[in-house]
Amino acid sequence: MCAFAEGVAGKYPADAALQRASVLSLPASSQSGGSLLKRPIRIAIAGAHSTGKSSFLDEVEHPLKGAGLKVGRVADLARQARARGFPILRDHTIDSTLWIITEGLRQEAEAALAADVLLIDRPPIDALGYYDAAISSTGRLADEDGRSALLTLARWHLRQCDIVYLTELNPDIPLGPGRDTDSTFRQEAARAISELMDTASIPIRPLTSSNREAELEWVIAALR
Repeated sequence: MCAFAEGVAGKYPADAALQRASVLSLPASSQSGGSLLKRPIRIAIAGAHSTGKSSFLDEVEHPLKGAGLKVGRVADLARQARARGFPILRDHTIDSTLWIITEGLRQEAEAALAADVLLIDRPPIDALGYYDAAISSTGRLADEDGRSALLTLARWHLRQCDIVYLTELNPDIPLGPGRDTDSTFRQEAARAISELMDTASIPIRPLTSSNREAELEWVIAALR
């Protein structure tokens, strides 16, 4: 059993969803051209903007690379979406949500071909939370069919992840540079993401300013 599997199985012996990590050292059953494709370990982190997601993954990534692991990364795509003309934040639409989700999954699938560990900064459920927050904040009508399809995809994706973090919004911590300053919408986004996570029926690890260092030590020790 790999170190990650031992760490998870020992820490959460009663959790069936996390005990599936005990088979992470086994390759996937699919084959391509005679080569067995191995499944990378996936770590996803969701939460409102400027809650420490990217910086936490930075701190996870560097020691893993130093230990010789191949680390793939899927970055936050909101700014790329806006650069392409998609509305975001309070103006989020089903189309911008669709683009962020599908582009993230495309990048993840490509990175998985060569990675031992995949770090996912904002999984699909995060983008859908921002869509829900935009709808509730502006009073627009939701595209229920589109939302239902994306919710199914987002829940499926979470089940592919081995560790899922949800950050806590601490209003006392200042926003990062260039971040949207609408605190009301930020709080609504945090609430919407949390509600969606609650419906996913998978173990979620909260990440707060008080447990950040402990979580960092745990995940690095488990993966190395």
